[in-house]
Amino acid sequence: MRALLIALLALVWLPACGATSHWPETARNANGAAIRYEVEGEGEPTLVFIHGWSCHRMYWVEQFDRFQRVRRVVSLDLMGHGESEAVRTDWTIEAFADDVVTVCDALQLERVVLIGHSMGGPVALEAAKKLGSRVVAVVGVDSLHDVDRHLTDEQIEAFVAPFRADFVGTTDKFVREHLFLKDAEPHLVDLVASRMSSVEPGPAIAMMESLLHYDAAAALEAVHVPVHCINTSPTNVVANQAHNAGFTSVQMDGLSHFPMLEDPERFARVLADFVRPLGDD
Repeated sequence: MRALLIALLALVWLPACGATSHWPETARNANGAAIRYEVEGEGEPTLVFIHGWSCHRMYWVEQFDRFQRVRRVVSLDLMGHGESEAVRTDWTIEAFADDVVTVCDALQLERVVLIGHSMGGPVALEAAKKLGSRVVAVVGVDSLHDVDRHLTDEQIEAFVAPFRADFVGTTDKFVREHLFLKDAEPHLVDLVASRMSSVEPGPAIAMMESLLHYDAAAALEAVHVPVHCINTSPTNVVANQAHNAGFTSVQMDGLSHFPMLEDPERFARVLADFVRPLGDD
């Protein structure tokens, strides 16, 4: 109950304008735009938490609080989310990966585990390509279920069209009907649906299209470190391993798209089981 309350409060802190907290650090990209992040703790590898589409860094608040006790942790707002600036015209997975690199460079991180939820999984893969040997592992959270599954342009357009016509209504409905199970905590569902449907439609739709076109198979093949998924729905492990022999996955049954919010204690245990052998503690 305490963990769920913390997660709910973290989302309540988010006002309509998108701010997440009053104490972020700032890294600036090559164009001088501000990327907001938080960093705490000590010990390597550093865990870098990357949120998903139309979310923000406080979705990781419970994991940030837990893992900072044993190692250094970083959570960031990708550009156009939370408290980071929204001065980009290129709303792509590759551009978001640059945000992650900007923060890692600002902190001079040399050994990192990139942990990405949903859209953050592809962002983590792309960032791992850019960071090279500084990355020791990538973790996807309800992400990268089957990298061989591709949608046609027609299928993508059919999916995106309702969001263009009515972004708020379509996003709210999509979150409620597809991102949560029917027995999910109602207050959590309401909060997430409200926050995700309140972002700027233009950038949100552009990043959605980039995600749907993204070649995760090629990215997985280009990343030469273990990639581990913590998913809540079935994962095509065999297909993914064809692109990365180090790919593994564990399934958390009975949870929806946000396991780190729905059952943060259980999620932390699962994540710790993977991260612990990578560290020096």
